[in-house]
Amino acid sequence: MRSAVTGLDDDIDEVLLTQQAISARVGELAAEIDRDYADREPLLVGVLKGAFPLMGDLARALQGPAQFDFMAVSSYGSATRTSGVVRILKDLEGDIAGRDVIICEDIVDSGLTLSYLLRNLRARGPASLEILSFLSKPDQTRVHVPLRYHGFAVPDVFVVGYGLDYQERYRNLPYVGTLKPGLRAG
Repeated sequence: MRSAVTGLDDDIDEVLLTQQAISARVGELAAEIDRDYADREPLLVGVLKGAFPLMGDLARALQGPAQFDFMAVSSYGSATRTSGVVRILKDLEGDIAGRDVIICEDIVDSGLTLSYLLRNLRARGPASLEILSFLSKPDQTRVHVPLRYHGFAVPDVFVVGYGLDYQERYRNLPYVGTLKPGLRAG
């Protein structure tokens, strides 16, 4: 029906963003990055685990040179709402001093995680530092973070798919949707 992910599609109540809409928007974001960095080679920093599908799709869609690295941070633990305490679980492999850096995030909820990452990475002396967030929840934002590149705004509902999970499931869905009532605690 929606995808070939056995057993997971049945848990989805509503598809908010189709695979086709996601693919088209990633192509547009890649074109914007290509235009903005036409004479430079940006370092795209994917925030794990949620940004991994986005990073793979961007890598294929970008026409210009780019490098890729990853960070893993946590402000959730096993909860579905941020705790407000951000911890770096995996840091960058290399030095970003003097580099053009784009943080690639799956979703901005409260803005607390990205605010922390901005402060942390700015202290490392990049030439420039921008944010690409695939999704945002404007009604949930507690800390404003400047999004240079933005995919879609979604309502204040719990979403899964395209990297977003619930209890480590649903990340591999090729679309973004909501879970059926009763499948998620809290």
